[in-house]
Amino acid sequence: MTEPGADVFAPETQELLACAEVQCARRGVRLTKLRRTVLGLVIESPRPAGAYDLLARLEPAHGHAAPPTVYRALEFLLEEGLIHRIERLSAYVACVHHLQHHHHEAATGHTAQFLICRTCGRVTELHDAELAAALARATAGQGFRPDSATVEALGVCIGCAPAKVSLAVPPP
Repeated sequence: MTEPGADVFAPETQELLACAEVQCARRGVRLTKLRRTVLGLVIESPRPAGAYDLLARLEPAHGHAAPPTVYRALEFLLEEGLIHRIERLSAYVACVHHLQHHHHEAATGHTAQFLICRTCGRVTELHDAELAAALARATAGQGFRPDSATVEALGVCIGCAPAKVSLAVPPP
C-alpha cells in the first residue's frame, strides 16, 4: 500500500478511482480531492478502515483534518455506493463490485453480504443472488420493502481455521 503523500495510489486503485470519478460525474456529483483520497485509502486498506484510522492516514497529505471532515467524506461515499459500512466493526470497506461494474445509479437497493473473520479481521464481500432473493422474499412476505440491506456473518475464514476443523455447513 502506498501512503497518500501526494495522493499517489497503486495502479489498481487508480483504476477504481477513475471509475468512481466517472460514476460521480454521470450522477452529477463531485468526487473532490479529499473524497477521492479517502476512497483510495479505504480501497487500499488491508482491513476495514475506521474513521480515526483514515483521519491519521490523511495527515501527510491534508494536514490536521477534523473528524467531521472525514465523516462527511465517508457519508458521501456511502450515499454513492462506493463504500460499505461494516456495522459490527464500525469500519468501512470499498464496494469494489460497484466500482468494477460501472454502476450508474447510487447504491439504493443494493444488498451487501459480508463474511467477517473474528480471528484476523478480514472481510469478504459476497454477491450471492440467491441470498439477496431470499431476503427480498422474506421482507416482501412481511409487507416491507427495504431501501438497502447488509448481511454480516461472523465466523472464521479458511486461512484462520485449524486444518482439522471442517468449514462445512452443519445440518439444520
